[in-house]
Amino acid sequence: MVTSVGGVSTSLLDRWLRPGANTARDVTVDLLWLTGLALLLMATGLGLRDPWPADEPRFALVAQDMLRSGDWMIPRVGGDLYADKPPVFFWLMAAAMALTGSLRLGFLLPSLLAGVGSVLLVYDLLRRVRGREVAFAGGLVLLLTFQFVWQFRQAQIDGVLCFVTTLSLYGLLRHLFAGPGIGWFYVGWFAAGIGVVTKGVGFLPLLLLLPFVVLAARGWPATAPHRDSRWWLGPVFFLGAIALWFVPMMLVTSAGGELLAYRNEILFKQTVTRYAGAWHHHEPFWFYLVNVIPVLWLPLIALVPWLWGRWRAALRPGSRDTFVAVLLAWVALVVLFFSLSSGKRGVYVLPAVPALVMAAATWLPEILRLPRTRKLAFILAVFLALGAALGAVYFAIDGQASARLVRDYGVAPLLPLTMAGIGGFIALALFRVRDGWLAYGGTLAAFLATAGFIVYPRIDDARSGRAFMAEVEQAAAGIAELGLVGAKEQYLLQLRRPSSNFGHARWQEKEVEAADAAAWYAAKPGRAARAPADARILFRGNAGAGTRSR
Repeated sequence: MVTSVGGVSTSLLDRWLRPGANTARDVTVDLLWLTGLALLLMATGLGLRDPWPADEPRFALVAQDMLRSGDWMIPRVGGDLYADKPPVFFWLMAAAMALTGSLRLGFLLPSLLAGVGSVLLVYDLLRRVRGREVAFAGGLVLLLTFQFVWQFRQAQIDGVLCFVTTLSLYGLLRHLFAGPGIGWFYVGWFAAGIGVVTKGVGFLPLLLLLPFVVLAARGWPATAPHRDSRWWLGPVFFLGAIALWFVPMMLVTSAGGELLAYRNEILFKQTVTRYAGAWHHHEPFWFYLVNVIPVLWLPLIALVPWLWGRWRAALRPGSRDTFVAVLLAWVALVVLFFSLSSGKRGVYVLPAVPALVMAAATWLPEILRLPRTRKLAFILAVFLALGAALGAVYFAIDGQASARLVRDYGVAPLLPLTMAGIGGFIALALFRVRDGWLAYGGTLAAFLATAGFIVYPRIDDARSGRAFMAEVEQAAAGIAELGLVGAKEQYLLQLRRPSSNFGHARWQEKEVEAADAAAWYAAKPGRAARAPADARILFRGNAGAGTRSR
């Protein structure tokens, strides 16, 4: 889309960026645009599905248990203590479920608000340090980065953790580069402490102080000195935030027994041991550099060829851009930190995405206007739209492949692929190469809206376990007591009748769980048990012939 201002041809992106506009009204307009775009990309499908594996049903169960039991201190899942994660995310989910009165709305709301909040924090910090136009361009690129926008559509801890780490970076950087404002410095430390009781790695923003102190000591410029007699209070705020949960937890678990085991599990096994000797998600050292960043950080990472020379110039002795230097160093430290652990998941490096955007933001208004980057964005959009169209053609021809998806997931792929493709091609035709970035954004929005409004409702019965548990309940009609062997969290969440289970996530001790279930079954007539195929033989062997298990 092309307009003309004063006889000069401008794109819609130029009009959006509005160079030179710095009034309070312009800031409000930016915030409205960014919030609206964030909701378009992150909120489509909100309320149209239940929690899905792997993590969402477990977290929703923990939140439900808090609401039902009134015990918000020690998380439980299916009646068992849950020591994998600290409780902050579960508090937020439980509060959202209580406020909305809805599981479907409440379980996703913390992630959605965290996503919008992260964008607004990045915008406000960049506006104070680099100006309004740079801030708006940074917010747009952040919202177009796939991993960032996709993760906030999920009910996982990592989205809220990203917000908390971004808040911590905001507080530290606002003091160091838009200050001095020692209060914001303390906010940064406090937010890092909240990050620790959200997920153990919440301390990572504090690593930013290492490159800052080194560079500032060598004469690199900043608005706050690297030596300040008030800095010592930062760790006090950090520890104070952790103590809000840690101290009561220590008092409660001092009673011993299973509570003491919970304390040892969350303080040692789920932190130090999990990092140093992970027992799952094993990936090679280069996993993030090869498998995650080049794909999931698109289109942001595709701008590195244009950013590289500008970064080098900014770090030369004549420029010494400390803001950019410490952000790039922090991104490298985060990726290195997670690369050194043998256990890796792509989502772990999500908190580095807002920081990389802020490190790139100074030059984004210029780079986004370059003909080659507009063409790049347009080509990415073409790949998305064409991929959907070709997928629709394939499933239209191969009816058996389409039938398999209907059987396994409850959705015929032809309609959603067609709708996503049509939406993408409309965006391509509307914005064209000149507004390639908006074409990409429109295509991405078409895909996410299709997923939210068409795909989510159709696959929810299968993905959430609702359909399967309806069959189990029907088969167990008239049975007084039902036991679940190897119970998955989504099954417990969807079950609408009383049941018994034999411990949470006992996949490493299937034989012992089967023995426990068999003993329960044999103790009283009128009981039945549902067991997965791999545990059924063990269960029957322990319970004897004639057992009723499915």
